[in-house]
Amino acid sequence: MFRIPNAPPWWIDEQSARQCLNQQFATQDLKGFGCDDYQNALRAAGCLLQYVQNTQRTALPHIHSLKPEQHDTAVILDTISRRNLEIDFSLSGNKEHTLMAVMDQTATAMGSRLLGRWLNRPVRDQALLKQRYQSIEQLQTDNQYEQLQPLLRQIGDIERVLTRIALKTARPRDFERLRISLAVLPLLQSELLAMTDPLIKQLAQQIAVFPEQHDLLKQAVIENPPVLIRDGGVIAAGYNQELDELRNIQKNANQFLIDLEAREKQRSGIPTLKVNYNRVHGYFIEVSRAQSENVPDNYLRKQTLKTNERYITPELKDFEDKVLSANEKALAKEKALYEELFELLAPSLRALQLSAQAICELDVLANFAERAYTLQWCQPQLSSQPCLSITQGRHPVVEQIQDDPFVANDMLLNDSRRMLLITGPNMGGKSTYMRQAALLTLMAYIGSYVPAQAAAFGPVDRIFTRIGASDDLAGGRSTFMVEMTETANILHNATRESLVLMDEIGRGTSTYDGLSLAYASAHYLAGRSQAFTLFATHYFELTHLPELFSQIVNVHLDAVEHGDKIVFLHQVQDGCASQSYGIQVAALAGVPKEVIDMAKTKLLSLEESISAADKKTARGINPDNEIISQTEAPQEKNELLTALEEIDPDNLSPREALDLIYQLKKKALEQME
Repeated sequence: MFRIPNAPPWWIDEQSARQCLNQQFATQDLKGFGCDDYQNALRAAGCLLQYVQNTQRTALPHIHSLKPEQHDTAVILDTISRRNLEIDFSLSGNKEHTLMAVMDQTATAMGSRLLGRWLNRPVRDQALLKQRYQSIEQLQTDNQYEQLQPLLRQIGDIERVLTRIALKTARPRDFERLRISLAVLPLLQSELLAMTDPLIKQLAQQIAVFPEQHDLLKQAVIENPPVLIRDGGVIAAGYNQELDELRNIQKNANQFLIDLEAREKQRSGIPTLKVNYNRVHGYFIEVSRAQSENVPDNYLRKQTLKTNERYITPELKDFEDKVLSANEKALAKEKALYEELFELLAPSLRALQLSAQAICELDVLANFAERAYTLQWCQPQLSSQPCLSITQGRHPVVEQIQDDPFVANDMLLNDSRRMLLITGPNMGGKSTYMRQAALLTLMAYIGSYVPAQAAAFGPVDRIFTRIGASDDLAGGRSTFMVEMTETANILHNATRESLVLMDEIGRGTSTYDGLSLAYASAHYLAGRSQAFTLFATHYFELTHLPELFSQIVNVHLDAVEHGDKIVFLHQVQDGCASQSYGIQVAALAGVPKEVIDMAKTKLLSLEESISAADKKTARGINPDNEIISQTEAPQEKNELLTALEEIDPDNLSPREALDLIYQLKKKALEQME
């Protein structure tokens, strides 16, 4: 008996695991389960399948295999990076103004889900990505995606429909959606036949047609069926003879009674004979007591009244049994036929699932082609050498939501430019520029075109972000603690193939502490991790780092003052910014003019005090009027001390001592000026 480490406490024998695994898995696929050898892999994967079945308390016919995922096959995005890049949800928690919202024009619900999975787990297989680029190029030829998307929109969410059919929980309208979808597949196949792209041809071969299943559903289920089978009226007329007879009995009961009454009057010769019904006695033939002697021999007396006699015949009894139970029997028969549909469709579930998977991928590729054509995106180039080169790149989300034309910018990172120190004013576009680089990298690594004139990307293993400020009240972490936790994660895990976005490190604490931490973090990333890094900061002291590291480059986003106003240019230029324009941005935000004026006055006061302190320091005195140490003193002061040390007071006359004092005083005054 064997058990997976850290798994729930249940067991499976090795024979069952081997039998299950040998049927469904290749040996090389089992390495992803973290097992050292084939035997352990068999046990682990077999236990996993059995565990799922045990917890679900049912068979799982829709699960055919396990596919292990490994970190080295994907570009890793942690939760923080997904949140900061606003892939699925914006920072406010909405789905609007996200990368998914801009990119998702898929025709099917299952295609939309696949796009979401791709965005959250980009692949590193450049060969696969290049296949996707070629497919997009093929679909853009003569706008072929425009022929595919209308057909794809007619296909329902058959992935989930098939799962419900496998679990026998599908509702009548699920069968209708499947029937409509199956009717579209031959038309889709005919459109795909003309395409020569290898990946699209592979998807076309995987998308099968199912005429038998389509005919079955067309014959069995009516159009626009009710929501639930318990209400009946789901199975179409003509599908089952017995069900049709039961329904006919319900519909034609009155006519049968009229015909029966006419026949019995003629056969018995009793003109007053009537066929009636009541809830107590059911159906019966009623004649007057005077005519009771003339009733046929097969009449069985059912009830005697004062003036009438009531009879039943075998034919009427059979009819009564049928009519009274017809509704119940029809519903039961309909439910049995409905359950039978699950069994009839079960053998083709696997082929249907494979077709659904191919339709999903085809839908996403057609969506990429449409987005690239509509939004003027370009095909990126992939390289085995480290690089991140973007020409006239644009932020895919900001470009779509703002009214003004987006200002495109270039970016270049390679072995000689591994870190960009980004300075500039608040609201100048530093964060947008950084996120833009990460999003374009992400898009390239899911196989999509990117919003730029040209772009090239080297290997990327992870994307890290440290952007924004937020606390964690539930976890008892302050804003600065959250910032440092995220920074620590980046510094521990970033590699040479990682893309790191660091925005305003150290702003959550005192100026000198923050500056020191920002300096040390940038120094570590440049010297130790050597990751591609975009480092935005307002600490202008960091702009001297390129003097220590040749691979660090200063860039800035500039702004222009016009009177009391400021105009942001959003254009990235080489070099560092001259100032942050914080007070001007505060004025734009609507801070009262009285506060702005006071801030300007205080700023001038601080600048003057800093200038005075610098001047005193240059004369050898610190801002607190304390004499600085000899190691920090100017060279001239060392000479003055040397002259004093050479004096022998015992051998000086009073006149020589007085002259020497005047000389030393004069020299000291010259040094202080």
